[in-house]
Amino acid sequence: MRNTAKFLAAGVLALALALCALRVMEVPAHAQAQPARPAAPAQPQQQPQQPTFRSTAELVTTDVIVRDSKTDQFMADLKPTDFEVFEDGVKQELASMVLIHGGRAYNTLAPPPAPLQEGIILPVSRPTNDAAGRVFLLFVDDLHMDFQNTPRIREIFRKMLKNLIHDGDMWGMVSTGTSSISIDLTYDRALLDDAINRISGNGLKPTEIIKGQQGADGPVELKYRAHVAFTTANQLMQNLEKLHNRRKAVIWVSSGYDFNPFEKSRLKEELGPDMGTQDDGSGNSTSSQQRLDPNIQARGSQFADAELVRDMADVTRAANRANATLYTVDPRGLVAGGDIGENLDPVEWETFVSRTQDSLRTIADLTGGFAVVNQNDFDKALKKIDAETSDYYVLGFYSSNPDPLRRTRRIQVVAKRDGVQLWSRTSYSLRPTPSEAAKK
Repeated sequence: MRNTAKFLAAGVLALALALCALRVMEVPAHAQAQPARPAAPAQPQQQPQQPTFRSTAELVTTDVIVRDSKTDQFMADLKPTDFEVFEDGVKQELASMVLIHGGRAYNTLAPPPAPLQEGIILPVSRPTNDAAGRVFLLFVDDLHMDFQNTPRIREIFRKMLKNLIHDGDMWGMVSTGTSSISIDLTYDRALLDDAINRISGNGLKPTEIIKGQQGADGPVELKYRAHVAFTTANQLMQNLEKLHNRRKAVIWVSSGYDFNPFEKSRLKEELGPDMGTQDDGSGNSTSSQQRLDPNIQARGSQFADAELVRDMADVTRAANRANATLYTVDPRGLVAGGDIGENLDPVEWETFVSRTQDSLRTIADLTGGFAVVNQNDFDKALKKIDAETSDYYVLGFYSSNPDPLRRTRRIQVVAKRDGVQLWSRTSYSLRPTPSEAAKK
């Protein structure tokens, strides 16, 4: 009996081992290949992980005005093959092309879908029903316009209502000073009449600049007013950036900017009428002005010019990022001599006028527009703006430059057809990153 029990126990054990082997054979191969996880894995020494840069592909668009060099007429028969677009000297593939002719849009080359990027995929935005027409933003810098020119300024805006802003155009108006005008974009042209009657120049007179408070970097009140003007303009450009598929033109009415005007007269006023004299040790008497370091005035002028250049660069970059064209208008018209009652140095006055006009030319040129300065024929200029905002092409491309550190990109549009005059913006800037925006 004992032998029989041992035999049966050995048989049961052999049967159990056979069943276990059979179950192992039934496990899938991929399951057997997976190694068992350790209970407490050790922390291995790993190479530092490379940072991942997330980029977004944006369709960069630019308005292009094309005219026949002989007849000065708009050319509406150009094809995508007639244009070449370069960014920082590198040719870009044209992704879209829209012809705007007589206020009507013709989609010559539809843009393809944007390249897929890492991150959340958003639904394609649908164009609004009122995507046709133009957008005009009237920027009234009354802080830099003489009160005596108020009637002329109002007449210029009435000419805009007659020769520039038509039915179907959206427009808005913002002032920088005491005119206190802030009209959001609207189609109602009747509101413009009331706004025009409220415009009033509130600029500083030359004597107020000369006799005003002087800081380490120039006239205090003058710098403050300029800061208000450029800050307001930058905010407007940021708002225009949100508006797509529209021709955006900013009519910037101002007498221009000079951060270091009437330098010698201001210095003379600061030192006093007699300016004091004393013996220089050689028997000759010298004035306080002569005893000053001769490089002081030069350095002051350089600092003022650099600050003005920076402010103009900021606003033109914002305009190019919004694809908005700036047209500057000097309400002074054809400028002659200064006011007799001001008793100004003729040389200083001419320098002041030249610098303020140059600032308006720079703002317009850097955004593809033009400046209406030193002329009285405002009707002709407004009709030209009307033509440029009615007939044009919109070219689009996806930038092939992957460098996220290159914030400002140069744009060059070339017409391959002979006998063509072409105007477009010359650069654009990438939107600031969240960290850059926080620093500002």
